[in-house]
Amino acid sequence: MSFQSYLDNIETKTGLTPRRFIELADERGFGPGTKATPILEWLQADYGLGRGHGMALVHVITKGPQISDKHVGSDGTHADASDVLWLDGKDSNPAG
Repeated sequence: MSFQSYLDNIETKTGLTPRRFIELADERGFGPGTKATPILEWLQADYGLGRGHGMALVHVITKGPQISDKHVGSDGTHADASDVLWLDGKDSNPAG
């Protein structure tokens, strides 16, 4: 599953965009420099998200939408179309 697919699936499950999760995380004091564990615990407790989906959000909460170009344009299972993730809702993604 691509990184973007993880984020899109989270939105389907929770009704919240990745951008909204960043805002909610900021309200809790999570952001750059925050370790993964407290963020994962919050996402599990409040939204029922498992580790894989949680780690996708940990990335955008702590590092922003830029991802490694390692899988961009590849044919692998984790291939993404871009090295910048779309955070504003899967239905409004111009690439999708």
